[in-house]
Amino acid sequence: MNRSGKTVVVCGGFDDLRAHHMRFLEEASRMGELTVLLMSDDTLQALSGRPPKFPMAERFYFLKAIRYVNRVVPVWGVLDPSALPEIPGLRPQAWIDRECGLNEARQKFCADHELDYHVLSKEQLMDFPEPSGPPPNPGRPKVVVTGCYDWFHSGHVRFFEEASAHGDLYVIVGHDANIRLLKGEGHPMLSQEERRYMTGSIRYVTRAMISSGEGWLDADPEIQKLKPDLYVVNEDGDKGGKREYCAQKGIQYLVLKRKPAPGLPQRSSTVLRGF
Repeated sequence: MNRSGKTVVVCGGFDDLRAHHMRFLEEASRMGELTVLLMSDDTLQALSGRPPKFPMAERFYFLKAIRYVNRVVPVWGVLDPSALPEIPGLRPQAWIDRECGLNEARQKFCADHELDYHVLSKEQLMDFPEPSGPPPNPGRPKVVVTGCYDWFHSGHVRFFEEASAHGDLYVIVGHDANIRLLKGEGHPMLSQEERRYMTGSIRYVTRAMISSGEGWLDADPEIQKLKPDLYVVNEDGDKGGKREYCAQKGIQYLVLKRKPAPGLPQRSSTVLRGF
């Protein structure tokens, strides 16, 4: 990624992170070393009149795992959304923003404080390219995980973090037609391109790809090409013949317990979706 060495900041709540948030962070990071100023629960409550869907500690954990972000700074108390707070040791040179009703006020703030101000348009954030992760390490085992990853949350991030401790992590997301086949109409909520982009934007992931097979073993064509050393699932994913498949292919099989990151709540895509 081309970075200028300039210190740039974005500021927001980043509650219920989706693919367009990550696209914003990716494009902002192209302009310099990116620091995210994370609004507190109190600020989000004051701005919207309701508490955030995810508490600050969970939002902080998720943002730190995004490969485009260099630093996350929690901003406590109630923040003026039209200005940047003073953070000890942080000397930003630019504020990167999205189109919103506060652009004019924020532009004036930057002019008054000799900061560059850049607004990214909605058109700049509409596509979801295949993310570029770190190059594979020839000396490390290849680890594969599979799944839908439709409502991507901190539990998925934790799963990737734990799986990546065993080697270079490859994520294979189920293609749209197969997710509908397995889960029924209404699934998935997000396109396969968005889901690949979300998972591939996590710093623990070497590469994310889309499956091309069918059924519970829809990732078979991709696994055959990758030739992984290890297939990791969580307790919910230990089904569909995966264990037997790995025994036949000579792939080590590992089941991880579903445990959230320390201090964070347990999350379930089904509960978040409501169906």
